[in-house]
Amino acid sequence: QPQVVESGGGLVQPGGSLRLSCAVSGFTSDYFTIVWFRQAPGKEREGVSCIGPRSYSTSYADLVKGRFTISRDNAKNTVYLQMTSLKPEDTAVYYCAASVVPCSSENKAAHMKYWGQGTQVTVSS
Repeated sequence: QPQVVESGGGLVQPGGSLRLSCAVSGFTSDYFTIVWFRQAPGKEREGVSCIGPRSYSTSYADLVKGRFTISRDNAKNTVYLQMTSLKPEDTAVYYCAASVVPCSSENKAAHMKYWGQGTQVTVSS
């Protein structure tokens, strides 16, 4: 049974850092693009970052470029999203998803095959 499980969310002060993890099982993650999305209350789900199957390609939304870094460890079937210089507007539920489409800034939620349940990130003083 394919599973995607996010962890690492929490409450952090502005300017702080968090590292989210996305652990996948039940399918060969090496062949999948992994995408992080986020959804704030009252807003549409938006793509944050993606990484291709062998880490050859990565992409970031303009709002997070220079602050977030995505990486993957295929031996552990885990993808990480290191978030630094966090801002209150980064507050959202962060979702991890797997897709067979290439990593690009055009990745859409409709392209995703497997989803996690989400992890809450709150940036507040």
